[in-house]
Amino acid sequence: MKYSGWPENGELVVGKIDEIEDFGVFVDLEEYEDKRGLIHISEVASGWIKNVRDHVNPGMTVVCKVLDVDESSQQIDLSLKDVNDHQRSDKIQEWKNERKADNWMLLAFGEDVSDEQYQSVATELLGQFGSLYDGFEEAAIHGEEALDSTDLDDDEVAALVETARDNVSVPYVNVTGYVDLESPNPDGVDDVKEAMQAAEGDDGDVPDEVDLGVTYVGAPEYRIKVQAPNYKTAESELEASAGRAREAIEAVGGEGAYHRERHTDDE
Repeated sequence: MKYSGWPENGELVVGKIDEIEDFGVFVDLEEYEDKRGLIHISEVASGWIKNVRDHVNPGMTVVCKVLDVDESSQQIDLSLKDVNDHQRSDKIQEWKNERKADNWMLLAFGEDVSDEQYQSVATELLGQFGSLYDGFEEAAIHGEEALDSTDLDDDEVAALVETARDNVSVPYVNVTGYVDLESPNPDGVDDVKEAMQAAEGDDGDVPDEVDLGVTYVGAPEYRIKVQAPNYKTAESELEASAGRAREAIEAVGGEGAYHRERHTDDE
């Protein structure tokens, strides 16, 4: 995906060196449609420059800072020397991530997706998450809930979530569920405590790579939070935890109910 507008002053942009002249370097902007910028020789590197070609080569991918944009003359002035190594590394990674996300969009909606639908979905993700990649990452971690506040339809949400979970690698995912625990017995408080302990699991119940905790929300509701390396494991452990709690409370004549959304208003 390429932006149709113009970059802003101060923005970092990714470009490819196109032409090298004695007075400077022409750069094709990779993130913008039909946009080209100029790095004046004084902005290529700090200090005196004898030969521009000692610093850049045709076809080289560079990260530049936008110094000035003149839409009337179709001119974009860029600086190469004003970008430090950290900024360059971060921007290149961001650009690579967006290229991945662009491919994921085609996986989600097909190679023949219309420009209108692509732009519509992309606009929603950019507006909500700031980038396509971040939108896919949130969809991989939180599923449909991550896209609740967008105007995407159910089919689009399902396609994004499925594609995200098949392709996005995240260091861990967090999922949350709730279980209602009630006991009619005189020592019902102890029954609930034992059910919470069952939810947390004994040795061997919860894999080492999973972090699981149960906290009180508001009677009779308790929150189960799971952190795991991937969504499938997290969901499985969440359901298993709720199942242990329900089994424990029902064994003493109580009632247990599992749900994904919080019911109580106050902590």
